[in-house]
Amino acid sequence: MAKRDVLIIGAGPAGIFTALELLKKGSKKTITIVEKGKSVEKRSCPKAKTKKCVNCKPYCNITTGFSGAGAFSDGKLSLSYEVGGDLPALIGEDLAQETIHYADQIYLEFGADTHVEGVGNEKEVKDIRKRAIQAGLKLVDCPIRHLGTEKAQEIYFRIEQYLLEHGVEILFDSHCSDLIVEDEVCKGAVIEDSGKGTNQQVIYADHVIVATGRKGADWLEKLCEQHDIAHQPGTVDIGVRVEVRNEIMEDVNKVLYESKLIGYPLPFKNKVRTFCQNPGGFVSQENYDNDLAVVNGHSYKDLKSNNTNLAILCSHNFTYPFNQPIAYAQKVGELTNMLGDGKIMVQRYGDILSGKRTWQKELSQSNVRPTLPDAVAGDITAAMPYRAMTNIINFIQAVDHVVPGFAANETLLYSPELKFYSNRIKMTEDFVTNVKGLYCLGDSSGWTRGLMMASVMGVLMGRKLAEEK
Repeated sequence: MAKRDVLIIGAGPAGIFTALELLKKGSKKTITIVEKGKSVEKRSCPKAKTKKCVNCKPYCNITTGFSGAGAFSDGKLSLSYEVGGDLPALIGEDLAQETIHYADQIYLEFGADTHVEGVGNEKEVKDIRKRAIQAGLKLVDCPIRHLGTEKAQEIYFRIEQYLLEHGVEILFDSHCSDLIVEDEVCKGAVIEDSGKGTNQQVIYADHVIVATGRKGADWLEKLCEQHDIAHQPGTVDIGVRVEVRNEIMEDVNKVLYESKLIGYPLPFKNKVRTFCQNPGGFVSQENYDNDLAVVNGHSYKDLKSNNTNLAILCSHNFTYPFNQPIAYAQKVGELTNMLGDGKIMVQRYGDILSGKRTWQKELSQSNVRPTLPDAVAGDITAAMPYRAMTNIINFIQAVDHVVPGFAANETLLYSPELKFYSNRIKMTEDFVTNVKGLYCLGDSSGWTRGLMMASVMGVLMGRKLAEEK
């Protein structure tokens, strides 16, 4: 049995920046971070050698470990409060933007590239926005600091070493199996070895912070039910990863780097958006603990492909009588995995419109060659819900007006791209939940989406704790 002042579950950006800010404020509080995965320098994916996913156990190194899933997928920092979830609605837009600037300076201190993508080029941006408006889409031109997949690992390694050198205890390969809640007060957590359930220990703390990211959304949902943590059903995003030749996206890539487009296509008028655009990037596979294979994308600072990939995501919100959005999205993913024999499926856009599946031979004859070599050619429409598929098709046609050639027959659609956001935890602007001593941060809280806004939440949490004597 151990006693700490601050116990942080999860070493993603929210947890990391909580500890960083406590140190920067000169706090003498004892801090322990519990991380299910490995230290950043020990995180590696065998696919670089095997050329195919080997479904690592007890967890996927791409989604789990110090710095979280986001840093290992691409490492992009969105520098506008308009991007990254709904945290500004909780704390205010001005504070959100001020803290983004503050957190950005910390990333620079640890070696982030000083270059910012998507600034300047006002005339070109106006032209792109004009085409977006004509297509019924909204353009959010957000400045981006691109860390790059390999450079992000170097930056987070420096942060990891800084925390360790300044007395922060980090328990790697350690899993939180339960919270200790008595009389509506969180007093600590039960910790055990990841994947083994052995060496169980109890760590008591005055402040327990859950920051487990999207990876921990399902786990946190179960804890909310078990311990009566006030929450409401959150949003899940169901969509595809789209891949086209760089030539198609050349102008947008040059002017904006990441073109964030939002639309509400007929007939359903659901929110559909682009997300995580990777010029010269690579489509990748991630595996969740329940063996669910999902598609993602990343781009390196130096290594480049001939293609650009981005996600198109449809937001789904459920209310009465259904309140299991995460389970719903998982079922969509499981059905797609079943059709793809456990692998990511890919289909050409033109084949979808023609009502036929895509064959492997057809991919080898196309201008757009898949950057995910073990993706299985097939028919993603056999698993994708009608509503989501209709939204995606109509959205792609709208984007084609902004980026001519985007809706070409050879455009590739990979499935499933799923974003699990935890049921949104009910909290005050100081992140106080209905369970005293318990705080929930980052993507696992349901309030943020992405590296920067999760980092912002961590900074503000660290400040709050540093002020308490």
